[in-house]
Amino acid sequence: MVFSRSLATIVTGPGLVACGAAGVVAWNCGYWGLLTGSVLVALWLCLLNAWALVQPLTAAPPPTDADASDAPAMVLRLLLDAAPTPLIGIDQTGARALNRAARQRFATDDRILPMPAELGDPAVTHLRHDGRGWRIDRVTVTGGLSGRSVAALIDIEQEEHAAEARATAELIQILGHELLNGLAPIVSLAESGAAAVDRPGVDPALLREILGTLARRAEGLQRFTEAYRALARLPQPTRAASALDEMAGDLARLFAGRWPAIALTVETPQATWPLDRDQIAQALWALLQNAAEAPGTTRVTLRFQPAEAGLAIDVEDDGTGVAPDAATRIFRPFHTTKPEGTGIGLSLARQIALAHGGTLTLEPASATVFRLLLPQ
Repeated sequence: MVFSRSLATIVTGPGLVACGAAGVVAWNCGYWGLLTGSVLVALWLCLLNAWALVQPLTAAPPPTDADASDAPAMVLRLLLDAAPTPLIGIDQTGARALNRAARQRFATDDRILPMPAELGDPAVTHLRHDGRGWRIDRVTVTGGLSGRSVAALIDIEQEEHAAEARATAELIQILGHELLNGLAPIVSLAESGAAAVDRPGVDPALLREILGTLARRAEGLQRFTEAYRALARLPQPTRAASALDEMAGDLARLFAGRWPAIALTVETPQATWPLDRDQIAQALWALLQNAAEAPGTTRVTLRFQPAEAGLAIDVEDDGTGVAPDAATRIFRPFHTTKPEGTGIGLSLARQIALAHGGTLTLEPASATVFRLLLPQ
């Protein structure tokens, strides 16, 4: 208000002088319209100055504690509204869109009407809406607000596309690396053979050695491509009730014939489980082979046991274990530390586990334990 008074004083002074000068000129020249306007402007300036003088002096109110506490809340609301993931508040009365993404997805400003039944059931983890699949990640609100939760809708298709793109890029990189590694010596050997033929007095022994090495390298490249084809063409599992002890007995007999110097212990219940027996046996054989060929292995255990999430199948060995820096790479296709290995076994076993809706993991334990988990 002090600023308003100063401004009114500054404007009024020069304005009255200008109006007086204009009035004198208008009186002498007979410009009665100009004279009338000068008088009216002078009156308006006087009234403006008088109004500024009668206004009470008031200062701007200091900021309150409530205003200070509202600032972080405002920032959080802005961040929440800008989040690309639809966020939904759920309580006994229904569901509300908490941010812009949720409002756009459900075409509402506040309440979601009608509320999808999947949102109201805490046990449901997936939602089908607008032709898209969503995963429901729930967080229960604490602090006396019982029955309230916040649900984040995760676009499953978008996640799958991103994961597929990463897997494809990684696979292309691995294929390119392995093919180049296999082709480079073949090209070199072919050039050496051509040079040997061009020399006067061909050495049959040298030429035979070059051709034999060339054939072995070509066969290695062929095995690699066949292994890749087997990995890429894994069929969908055909589940049927299978006796676990019978499958374990078959694997034990095959193991004893292949590695008679290594002791195999089998622990399995008298039970059946719905699975594709051929595929699961192939996955377990890959795990048993990996355990038997690990450095320092003298004993291997194949263990079937019920778990909270389903059936757990463990393959344990007493070898030197997996190096920490290699633990993240052992399931990659074609990754191997064995001279004659293809790097397909563990990757194929994991693909079979995933096709059954399960998982294959390297467990954190003192011994080397691979766990194949099949869901209910």
